[in-house]
Amino acid sequence: MKTCVIGAGVSGLAVAKLLNDNFDVEILEADEQIGGIAKTKTVDGIAYHMIGGHCFNSNYKEVRDFVFSIYEKDKWNLKSRTAKIFLDGHFISYPIEFSVPEIAKFDRELAFNITNDFFCARYDDPKNLEEWFLQKFGETLAKKYFLPYSKKIWGEDPAVMSYLWVEDKLPSPNKKDFFESLLKKKQDDMPHVSFYYPITNDQNTFLHALAAGLNILTSYKVNSIEQIGGRWCINGNRYYDTIISTIPLNEIPFILNNTPLYVKNIAEKLRYNKITTMLWSAKDTEQTWSYFPAENTIFHRHIHIGNFFSPKWNYIITEALGIWPYEQMVSEGRKFEYLIQPLDFNISNHAYVVYDKNYEKSKKCVLNYLNDQKIYSLGRFGEWEYYNMDVCIKSATSLFEKIVRENLK
Repeated sequence: MKTCVIGAGVSGLAVAKLLNDNFDVEILEADEQIGGIAKTKTVDGIAYHMIGGHCFNSNYKEVRDFVFSIYEKDKWNLKSRTAKIFLDGHFISYPIEFSVPEIAKFDRELAFNITNDFFCARYDDPKNLEEWFLQKFGETLAKKYFLPYSKKIWGEDPAVMSYLWVEDKLPSPNKKDFFESLLKKKQDDMPHVSFYYPITNDQNTFLHALAAGLNILTSYKVNSIEQIGGRWCINGNRYYDTIISTIPLNEIPFILNNTPLYVKNIAEKLRYNKITTMLWSAKDTEQTWSYFPAENTIFHRHIHIGNFFSPKWNYIITEALGIWPYEQMVSEGRKFEYLIQPLDFNISNHAYVVYDKNYEKSKKCVLNYLNDQKIYSLGRFGEWEYYNMDVCIKSATSLFEKIVRENLK
């Protein structure tokens, strides 16, 4: 069975790797390079993550086993997350709900109000993301950090956003965990409390290992998909029995021939964010990530990418929601004394899924249509979910198992 995987990002590479032993698999990638949004660009010898700061860990044993079978565990460094939140002029430890003792050192009243509200908060069927934050963390912490930070990174009012995605993305402590954090230093149990990064200091090394042995055609943009004689035809001259697409759900209805107008109209309601990033040489810092909820900077996050490396290098990536000109990114960077010299700059296309009021209905409609056409859709934008790299791989393994069940009976 000849199978086409459209897109050589993490999801496409992973499913192709899994299928490659039993199927005739070809990957079509529009870019010159593989890796999708996880790929890096080498700038002055440094790996610049142009979209986010991609690293690896997972709560899923099967994902860890798969990754370390592709790129052996001894080829990774295990790093500890040192994330900070800049609040009222102070860097405090992430997650903020476990850092009340740190807050008390500079604002005892704020620390008391956070504590009181957290214990009084009641979780009772939230209708949106704003209610979820208020019910999970209490009014003070929600209004001081979670709501302004969410507005900043999503460009959307949390009151009109879905909360369904957030459980696996943020620490969500209960009252007992919160109480324990008041007595002694406590860590959350999210997978990236520690993380793996290649000893080469470049995520591309893992991506290239994942791509090894696969039939990949780069610089090949898919402009049309149609059925001819019971097979799928791409761009009028390439034929396949099966298609696995990582094309964003808001785009594929316009590439797939004869898509009904109602599906196209609904697909256009799917929202996503672009981001602008800049790579800087920097002074020495201890963080791996820093978060900035305040409105006095356009940056919502600094990725201290040099601290992913061993030995550490002094480089930082600044990230801002939306499209910003080079000059504005430089000007904003001058506000931070540890940022020295801008080295490179990037504006993304698709970066993050937006979970607005149209998200669930629109996603379901497009996926159902693709399913009816027997096209598999995979990945962060192929499934329209805010997946990390490990969850992309988990989804790829699930799809692999489904295809094997359906075709190798």
